[in-house]
This record gives sequence, C-alpha cells and structure tokens, in this order.
Amino acid sequence: MTTSYLKLKGHFAQISHFEHFSALGDWDQATMMPMGGSEGRSDAMATLAGHIHGLRTAPWLLDEINNAESEPLTARERANLREMKYQCQQSIAVPQALVEAKTKAAYQCENAWREQRKNNDWSGFKPNLENVMALVREEAGHRAALTGLSPYDTLLDKFEPGMRAATLETTFAGLRSTLPSLIQQILNKQASEPVIQLDGTFDIGAQEKIGRELMTLLGFDFNQGRLDVSSHPFCGGVPGDVRLTTRYREDDFTGALLGIIHETGHARYEQGLPLALRGQPAGLARSMGIHESQSLFFEMQLAASKPFIELITPIINRNLGRDFSADALVNLYTRVKPGLIRVDADEVTYPCHILLRFDAEKALMDGSLTVADLPDFWSAGMQELLGINTDGDYRNGCMQDIHWTLGELGYFPSYTLGAMYAAQLRFAMEKTLGPLEQTIGQGRLAEVFAWLEQHIWSLGSLMDTDSLIKAATGESLNFHYLEQHLRQRYLGE
Repeated sequence: MTTSYLKLKGHFAQISHFEHFSALGDWDQATMMPMGGSEGRSDAMATLAGHIHGLRTAPWLLDEINNAESEPLTARERANLREMKYQCQQSIAVPQALVEAKTKAAYQCENAWREQRKNNDWSGFKPNLENVMALVREEAGHRAALTGLSPYDTLLDKFEPGMRAATLETTFAGLRSTLPSLIQQILNKQASEPVIQLDGTFDIGAQEKIGRELMTLLGFDFNQGRLDVSSHPFCGGVPGDVRLTTRYREDDFTGALLGIIHETGHARYEQGLPLALRGQPAGLARSMGIHESQSLFFEMQLAASKPFIELITPIINRNLGRDFSADALVNLYTRVKPGLIRVDADEVTYPCHILLRFDAEKALMDGSLTVADLPDFWSAGMQELLGINTDGDYRNGCMQDIHWTLGELGYFPSYTLGAMYAAQLRFAMEKTLGPLEQTIGQGRLAEVFAWLEQHIWSLGSLMDTDSLIKAATGESLNFHYLEQHLRQRYLGE
C-alpha cells in the first residue's frame, strides 16, 4: 500500500471517530437529554459538526487524493478513494461557519418542535423553520455555485448521490398515474372484508418484549445495538453500535411493532456493512434510498406477508395475553386507508405522502413556496392526493415530520425510492430462493438475510447505486416492480 492512500485512510478513519460521537449525540438528544440541555447541546454539536467539516476540507486533501489516484491500488481501494473524493467535494462547497450555524439552528428547531408539535403551535414553530430553511437555501446556493446543479439537485445529491429532480419526476410519474385508481380498486375490494377493532389497552412493557423478540427473529445483534423510545422512530449510531428507537401507544400495538421491524431493517444493513472497510467511506451505506430499501424490505416485503404474520402471531398473543388469529392480523396489517400521518401510512398510500413532500421541497427551494404558505399548500396537496383536509391541523399536517426541522431537504424521496428498490430486490431474490412467501413459510429467513448480505449489505459503497441495483437485479430501477407487488398482495393479481 502506498503513501498518499495510507495517509488518507488514516485521516478518514479519524473523521469516522468524530462522526461516531456525533451520532451518539443525536441519539441522546432524541432519547435521554432533558429539555433544558438543548442550548448547550446545540452549541456542542455545532462545534463538533464544524470540526468534522474542517477535517473534510483540509487544504491538503484534494492534492493527496490526486496523488493517490496515480498509485497502484486495488479495486476496493480505488472505490474507497472515489468515495473520499466525493465526501471532500461535498464539504468544500459549504463554508464551515454555515455548517455550524445550520447545525445549531437545526438542533434548536428540532428540540422546540417536540413540544410545539404536541401543542399544534404553528405560530411558534414557523419562525424556527423559517430560520432553518433560510440556511438550507444558503447551503444549496453554495453547492449549486460549485457544481452547476440546481439548488434542489444539490440537496438530493447529499442523500442519493447522482439523483436529480428530473429523474425523480420521470420515476414518480408512473406512481402519480397509477396510484389513484389502484387505491380505489383496493378500497372497493376491502370494503366488504372484515377487520378487527383493537379494544382495551396494550401494556407498553409487553409491546417492548414483543419488539425485542421480533428483532432477535430478524437477526439483530443486541451485543452491537439497543432499542429505546423517541418521539420519532429512527435508526442511528454506527455499524458497531446501532441505536434503534420506536414509540408506543397503549391503544394500538401495531404501529410500534412495524416501526421496530422497519428500523431493524436499517440496523441489519448497518450491522452487515463490510467489516474490513469500517471507518472508511466505501464501508458506508450506499445511499438513503438503498437504506430505505432494506427497512422497507423488512417491514413490507417480509413483515406484512401472511406467512410472517402467522409466524409472529403466537409471540404477540403470548405477550399481550390475547387470542388474535393470524388471518385477523393479516387483514389488520394490510388494511389500506388514506390517513394523515406518513409513518403510520399503509404501503399503498404511503407514496402519496412522499409526492406531497417532494413537491413542497422543490417549491421551497425555488422560492415559489414560502414557509408561511406551507400549511395551505399541504392541505391542498393532501386533499388532491388522499382526499383529506388538514386545515388548522398543523400537528398532523406540515409539522408531523422531524426531517425539515433538521434541515434535511432532499431526504424524503428516498423513502419511495426505497420501496421501489425493495420490490425489485424481492423479485430478483425469488429467482434464486423461490417465492418469498414460501421461503418465509418454510422457516428459511436466514437464506433471505444471506441473499441481502451478499448483494447489498457486504458491498457498502463499493459501487454506485445504479451499478449496485443492476448487479443485484439485472436492471436499473424499475417502478413497475412496486406496482406488481402491490397488485399481487392487495388485488390477488
């Protein structure tokens, strides 16, 4: 191994160590930190973000990367060097002072949002969000000046390297044209189907026990991770120390369990990333779309299938002291009903929530939509896409998500890209393992995980996203697989 590459490898390992503690700071703020700790924490996290940014923009980095490009490297080392250069270029575009200002504003906005959302306090939330959005637009402007991309494309590129809004428009066009009629067909079919009504209360401790059993069933390594509670479920931490959270309701156990399964998909991906590349850019997850494909594979392709529900029904009944039938739980878990909340949405209507956010983000970035006008834009979009009015209901409308409080514009499309990737991966997997439902019913979950590890997890960022999907499935992203999956599950086609 040669001099420049070795120096770079050591430098990026140092960056990963600071990012480790940044991730733990994020987790702690969401789970353990008292409200009074917000001011000091926002300052500390801003300083840490600025330090990491400084490491990524060290004046000698690009010269050393250029030197390393002429050194005799293996294919894996060249992939790692490519990812180093990408990280460096992403960081150089934004001044360190702006990184620190945005980090502080985002932490303050997110911390205040927790109470403001509970209280439906749009007037209190609006100035905080306006401050964050102004800084996001400033960041996007810097990125656009350096790259020549549109401001919104530069934000997409942070989460989906190489993705552009025009590509998403084309990809999402199929959903816009097929979803309305598909949703109506499914609603008509399910109108006469019985569905159980959840009655009474469901002990939160029992729900947590079920969640832990399901995480174990799904292969989560508790020696390298943990489960906690937060106001918004997430998977954080680092591959060797993965932090999952969910939220519980005493009147409904289904949301917490699906949330745990979803986050376990993220966690298995993190825990399955290549150990030999840990701490290096090529050892990281490929993109947020690929990350979401793993969580949605677990939640939708696996957990919402009848064989999987049959598998876990005894676990649910034993812990809750109930006598649910598997068929009743299948009908409950696959019930399609347009609703207000994205994270509680069924897999058929879920893309509508993403289309609304995608449209809003583009407008917020090009200046055609202001934060002040966001509630009206949101209500009109929900009415058009799902037939739901949110006038005055900010808590369940435009204040429901954590992402914008953190300045994470460009993230939301990854959810629906993930659903598309997950469906495409499932059909590719079936060519080797046979029908997924049969594989689950035969108790061959380990084979499912081994296939995902071979084709996705163990490859980290060694390939770009399109190459990764082509290698796994034989073709680029194709939204028709998601449509095929939905028609099979909900219409029996």
